[in-house]
Amino acid sequence: MTSFPKIWFLRHGQTEWNAEKRIQGQLESQLSPLGQSHARQQAALMRPILAQVPTCYVSPLGRARETAEIALAGADITIDPRLAEAHAGDLQGMTLPEVEVRFPDIWAANPSHLDLFCAAPNGEGYASFHARILSFMQALTGPSVVVAHGLLGQVMRGIVLGLSRQEMAKLSNQQGCIYVLEEGREQLLQ
Repeated sequence: MTSFPKIWFLRHGQTEWNAEKRIQGQLESQLSPLGQSHARQQAALMRPILAQVPTCYVSPLGRARETAEIALAGADITIDPRLAEAHAGDLQGMTLPEVEVRFPDIWAANPSHLDLFCAAPNGEGYASFHARILSFMQALTGPSVVVAHGLLGQVMRGIVLGLSRQEMAKLSNQQGCIYVLEEGREQLLQ
């Protein structure tokens, strides 16, 4: 198993589209009031972590950047395009019920969100998504904070934990918390 520096992973707070069960992928949706509350919860948890001056990396997508502004309280950040959420192709912008009706075969064959996004027509696909996340992780040189997205977090956490794709897809996907990844283990801070 590959070893990585310590990572504090923060999923962005709830967005308006999350609340509507609408697939964002790499499209934009603003944080909802609950999502802003999630970021404030993360800010309280981040205070002692930021005192250690870790390098902070953020997805280029607006929901992650807005979360970082609140949760990281003005810390220096580096925007990294490898931290964008999986591109969900033709499914982006659709609600989950719309996907079930319009793409019944894909829906039936892919019960997890990770598998559904990666099976999307004209989407990024799992191999490419995994490769860019691994590329980012292999470039880390020290303890790092990552503010990004749910599916990206499942894959990143799964890589650290040595999980299969199917096991990654079953990982929790909480907002308003921090996943601490270190030495092949995960700890949840709430």
